[in-house]
Amino acid sequence: MTETSATIIARRLAEAGCRHAFGMPGGEVLVMLDALEAAGIAFTLAKHENAAGMMAEGTWHMTGAPGILLTTVGPGIANALNTVTNAWQEQVPLIVIAGCIAPEQAEEFTHQVFDQCKLLEPITKATFRVGAGTAGLVIDKALSVAQADPPGPVFIDLPDTIAPAQAPDLRASPPAARPVWGPGAAMDQASEMLSAAERPLILAGVGAVLHGAGPAIQALAERDKIPVLTTYKAKGIVPEDHPLCLGGHGLSPLSDQSILPLLGQSDCILLAGYDPIEMRSGWVRPWEREVAIDLTHTPVEHGMHSSALRVVADVRAGIEALTAATTRSTPAWPGAEPAAARTALAQAFAVPDRWGPHQVFDTLNRILPPEAVTTVDSGAHRILISQMWRAALPGHLLQSTCFCTMGVSVPLAIGVARADPDRPVVAVVGDGGFDMFPGDLATLRDIGTPTVIVVLVDDSLALIEKKQTAMQLPTAGVTLGGTDIPAVARAYGGYGHTITDADALATTLTEALSADRFTVLACEIDKAEYNGAF
Repeated sequence: MTETSATIIARRLAEAGCRHAFGMPGGEVLVMLDALEAAGIAFTLAKHENAAGMMAEGTWHMTGAPGILLTTVGPGIANALNTVTNAWQEQVPLIVIAGCIAPEQAEEFTHQVFDQCKLLEPITKATFRVGAGTAGLVIDKALSVAQADPPGPVFIDLPDTIAPAQAPDLRASPPAARPVWGPGAAMDQASEMLSAAERPLILAGVGAVLHGAGPAIQALAERDKIPVLTTYKAKGIVPEDHPLCLGGHGLSPLSDQSILPLLGQSDCILLAGYDPIEMRSGWVRPWEREVAIDLTHTPVEHGMHSSALRVVADVRAGIEALTAATTRSTPAWPGAEPAAARTALAQAFAVPDRWGPHQVFDTLNRILPPEAVTTVDSGAHRILISQMWRAALPGHLLQSTCFCTMGVSVPLAIGVARADPDRPVVAVVGDGGFDMFPGDLATLRDIGTPTVIVVLVDDSLALIEKKQTAMQLPTAGVTLGGTDIPAVARAYGGYGHTITDADALATTLTEALSADRFTVLACEIDKAEYNGAF
């Protein structure tokens, strides 16, 4: 039996659990778009390819199936470079499919013709060009590579003459099994280190989330009373109201004052899927090499830290095996330093009695139901909310924590809503980020999704202005003109409100969560409230 190349690609994506694709079509991908729809993969028209890739990431967070970005030739795929790079650094399995001019035609004319694979090669795990009869092999390999540790984007160049052409239903080999850490010298060494430690810590990162290691980490922490801290990506892997959880860290000098001394005092740090790509420069070598056990999901090479032992394996299974092999008799942290650090953190990020970003985030945390997902854009507000937020589950505070690009929160929220329409979702963005991509409001209007967008309005790129001030430079290039944000929301068919106090935010947010269309809440704050806040 033969099918078209496009049909084979679409069917394999559907078999992998994909139900949504995002992008902007052009003539070269119309056959592929039709095949996706026929396979049960709904296509959402975004207003920019960059946003489309972020929307695709949002569906992955909800379903576990790879995201799909469909772009046209030339400027379409060139527009997607930011979102593909974001997926590469954020470890997001993203299948990027672009149309291209058939090679034989490209020899005759040059309009919109360039080497798209070469352009994407540095920011993807692999690039493929579908040839005659190879569609089945290409999509199998693309799915396998995209989902293998560390997950990431894969690019497929699909010539417009190949997409409608008949192809055999060829299959590639199945993905390799994930390695499991078992008995042996490495396990004995790790067990001895953890058993003898008086001041052990667990530091969990993205790999622990990807491998579903939360229950195993919490079980080990509770059994041996070991404090747990996380990166921002791993927030919620142990509920952040748990007495052993010290929260997420990485970009806040204020939180570092409490957390980095603990790392320096610890005599055994279990790194559970920890990737330091999220961390600021203050986290370079924060512990001595001999105290660290590095159980990692992927052999990422870096210079941020070193360890006495490094094992690449399934993080959840590895934690469970280490727990079974370890017997502790010494009480952890007899000086109660982690408890003191937890108290200090609560005081450092306490909510003041005046209106500002603290009260915005505290209100969101109080009003939103436990199942809600909050997305957040890059900026000063992201650092503060990442420290204040109390996540009960991983993946309930989504952001770009490695690439730290702007323009992610609203598209991420759209992707979440497309994959799980009944789940409340709130996007938090600064006014600078809001101005970058108002086209996302048009997408919300077109799909009829009642998403809530909370905008921190201070007429400034506040984080960059803070850096200018710290460098004793004059303010330049960071002041915004003052967009009438509620009016923009209404112009795109949504509701728009100006918010100036916590009571109004609580009331309007509650109403917005049951509204019949998207709502934008423009929370006017003083940028000075960020001074000393994180």
